[in-house]
Amino acid sequence: MAENGAKRIRLGMVGGGTGAFIGYVHRVAARIDGDYDLVAGALSSRPDVALESGRNIGLADDRIYTSYEEMAKAEAARPDGIEAVSIVTPNHMHYGPAKAFLEAGIHVICDKPITSTLEDARKLAAIKPKNGARFLLTHNYTGFPLIRQARELVASGALGKIRVIQVEYPQDWLTEPTTDDNKQASWRTDPARSGAGGAIGDIGTHAYNLARFVSDLKTDSVSADLTSFVEGRQLDDNVHIMLRFEGGAKGMLWASQVAVGCENGLQLRVYGDKGGIEWRQDNPNYMWFTEFGKPRQLLTRGGAISGDAASTMNVRIPAGHPEGYLEAFATLYSQFAAVIRGEGAAYEGLLPTLADGVEGMEFIMASVQSSQNDGKWTKLSAV
Repeated sequence: MAENGAKRIRLGMVGGGTGAFIGYVHRVAARIDGDYDLVAGALSSRPDVALESGRNIGLADDRIYTSYEEMAKAEAARPDGIEAVSIVTPNHMHYGPAKAFLEAGIHVICDKPITSTLEDARKLAAIKPKNGARFLLTHNYTGFPLIRQARELVASGALGKIRVIQVEYPQDWLTEPTTDDNKQASWRTDPARSGAGGAIGDIGTHAYNLARFVSDLKTDSVSADLTSFVEGRQLDDNVHIMLRFEGGAKGMLWASQVAVGCENGLQLRVYGDKGGIEWRQDNPNYMWFTEFGKPRQLLTRGGAISGDAASTMNVRIPAGHPEGYLEAFATLYSQFAAVIRGEGAAYEGLLPTLADGVEGMEFIMASVQSSQNDGKWTKLSAV
């Protein structure tokens, strides 16, 4: 039983076998708040790897599958079948499993971006899920407590009319050419598996989603410069994008995987005509809030926080004890569990959805088109 007394949700997983970073993250996130039991998986299309991976995480042999099609059909027919599934495959393998499980009436938790193509994203959004099955896209940074507080500050008018949004996500792990034995790098730099975007799809979509989530401003158009600095690389590894938002606000987004010395530097700054906020993912328990003409205020996770955001934060331990990446992931999992149980009204609008996934793909494609046209301003609605 979950800690709140609710029955645990039976969970399956597609992808995420032995050695897969993001599969491990999803499994930990699902366990943190005690809302799920992982009972089935299609962890690899290779039978030996699927069996080994499934046994390593405690799955029974008859719940270990080598294809998502087989898994969706078998689990939907079982009286004790899975109620939700996590899809943690490379981008080109998101659409097929998501479609199969939604049509089987099984809730879907999918890693981002939603698909590898905009066409697939729109086809997925057009599906009528069986039995009202729901969909969660794991833009996990929206689960950080202070990001929820930032969203509340913007909505409350504390920053006034938003003027400027600056967001960046620099890394350095793809500074050199990749090799086939680096699985995490090889599929991310392969257009057939990653899609049209490299850094923009892998981390740029996170930065974009964060800016949209906190500001709640709709994007009108982008002017982008996508670059592949590493010789022979087929997809971008550095991205500079200017954004125009409806209502007049302007933004800048930088995402890079060749910024030497940067490990995982996600940072968001939002400025209005009354105040501004600054937050960094590498120190996520602190956020600066400044009202114009007054001293800066340091807001802390679990500290003296007021407003509607407090009830949606999932602050698990007292202030001063740091929470981070895994807990932010876990917040999405636990709040989606409440949605599945019919108790998640408070989280509607906070959990990334199919619509957010489609918009993320529109952002990628508009940016790619803009870059191909020498930075020409391109409307998201035009792609």
